[in-house]
Amino acid sequence: MNTTTTPVDAPEQLFGALSEELGPSAVLTGAEIPNRNCKDWHSLPQVPLAVIRPVDAQGLSSAVVECRRLGLPFVAQGGLTGLCGGAVPEAGWVAISLERMTGIDEIDRAALTMTVKAGTPLETIQTAADDADLFFPLDLGARGSCAIGGNLSTNAGGNRVMRYGMTRELVLGVEVVLPDGTIITGLNKLLKNNSGYDLKQLFIGSEGTLGIITRAVLRLFPKPKSTMTALCRVDDYGAVVALLQSARRDLGPLLSAFEVMWPDFWETATTRAGVRPPLTGGEGFYVLLEVQGTDQQIDAPRLEYWIERTMDLGLVSDATIAQSLAQTHDFWAVRDTGELGRMIGPRLSYDIGLPVSRMDEFATNCKASLGLQIPSCQSIHFGHIGDGNLHLFVWVPGSPAGAQPKDVVDGIVYGLVKEMSGSISAEHGIGSFKKKWLGHARSEAEIALMRTLKKALDPDNLLNPGRVI
Repeated sequence: MNTTTTPVDAPEQLFGALSEELGPSAVLTGAEIPNRNCKDWHSLPQVPLAVIRPVDAQGLSSAVVECRRLGLPFVAQGGLTGLCGGAVPEAGWVAISLERMTGIDEIDRAALTMTVKAGTPLETIQTAADDADLFFPLDLGARGSCAIGGNLSTNAGGNRVMRYGMTRELVLGVEVVLPDGTIITGLNKLLKNNSGYDLKQLFIGSEGTLGIITRAVLRLFPKPKSTMTALCRVDDYGAVVALLQSARRDLGPLLSAFEVMWPDFWETATTRAGVRPPLTGGEGFYVLLEVQGTDQQIDAPRLEYWIERTMDLGLVSDATIAQSLAQTHDFWAVRDTGELGRMIGPRLSYDIGLPVSRMDEFATNCKASLGLQIPSCQSIHFGHIGDGNLHLFVWVPGSPAGAQPKDVVDGIVYGLVKEMSGSISAEHGIGSFKKKWLGHARSEAEIALMRTLKKALDPDNLLNPGRVI
């Protein structure tokens, strides 16, 4: 409840003292509020009461304390590239944007760490690591726009999870502002630290509902000396699983990505979307794999030998290895959903986790159920199969975004996920869009524990309320 006596229809009067403390352009109201702070990639615009833009944890803490004094709900915002409505304000809320909290504090080559501010774009971090002859492995399509704080708060996945793990495996310490304004500075740089609870894990993946991450210590790795990309065609999903097992066994830690495109995805991308296929002349599943090593002279022959052997064994029908950076980009362009999404138009997107052995069973049953209940419906399947993450696009051709049959499709997709003991969100989070389906992937006891944690840290339920649980 709003406890201030100042009318909410004059929001600039609410934050006068805070504006003086944080400086010019730190508090935006009314017509000053940019459109970017009103929505994420898949949400309808919602104009907040105000946008507060601190430059450090102390300023953010002051903003939190003021929001609490006024009884106003508030939400943290990073790059706003989320897909589940987790950082979108509602009417009467305050958006606390980390867009001015950018920069790299330190790169420690001995410890293999980088300390960064939470608003720093992921691509900036990747480039800084590369310039230091090191490597930060987190990578996803929104790398140029997404902020590392958002990556941490959603425990982002991406293309290299099977080798390096989810984002939580790439973080050693965090600085966090709690819902009451308390600053917790836990910028640990030690890989081994069992001194009590691992508090950072409370905030990584909690989608900004338990605290606001302001800085982080990230793990770096030696820069790969060789990166190779191969594209393989296999006849059926059984061969996909066998190829994955072979790659894990024979390529070992060199294997960094194993992406699979179902026949429906490949056909849509290469014929309807006009992407030029690197391999032609055959139906089946297409596997895009990446190998990163330490010696090009050793690693390249090893990959070539492995592919030749899998073809001799009949696992692979056809294959090609990228011979240049341009060819590597061409390979990934087929898997890139940007142009494909523009061709399809309005669609429903799903990000689910499933046992690898049952992914094709899911795809077959899902397509059949969609066809029975929505005869005009179309769908395509693809994903990071090496880490159990399947994506699908579902759409009714010619229907605008608001007319896509979301409720029916959600019921089919998440119903099958529940039957197969999967996850309704492999990497994108829950936000507000998937909240009603959380019980399909989490038990009542687990959800009750989540609520207990939320109540303990945010008893007035003002930090990003109504999200996740």
